[in-house]
Amino acid sequence: MNYKDLDVWKESKKLVVGIYKLTADFPDNEKYGITNQMRRAAVSVPSNIAEGNGRQYKKETIQFLYISKASLFELETQSIVAYELEMLSEEKLNRIVAQISLCIRLIVGLIKYYEKRDDLK
Repeated sequence: MNYKDLDVWKESKKLVVGIYKLTADFPDNEKYGITNQMRRAAVSVPSNIAEGNGRQYKKETIQFLYISKASLFELETQSIVAYELEMLSEEKLNRIVAQISLCIRLIVGLIKYYEKRDDLK
């Protein structure tokens, strides 16, 4: 299975692009603060999906999917903080949270898929 064909990778990549565009409007003094943190958390999601897909063992693949899931929760928290600091509108926050929720559901589904596969090492 090629990671580029996975819906979760495609959706999480869209999330990364959205986060980069969104944080471009954050204050300059946050360049090394929440802007950097949100971008790093976002980009780690599809990156860990890809890396996990390249692993030899099912257990390793699943572990990288869990890391991606954790990064989504981190990004959600950072988005809420950005909203509370008035860097994000409620509408933008809701869009981000919806995209994050979609990615979480897709990752959970992929984890379950791998866990059920007895033909993998």
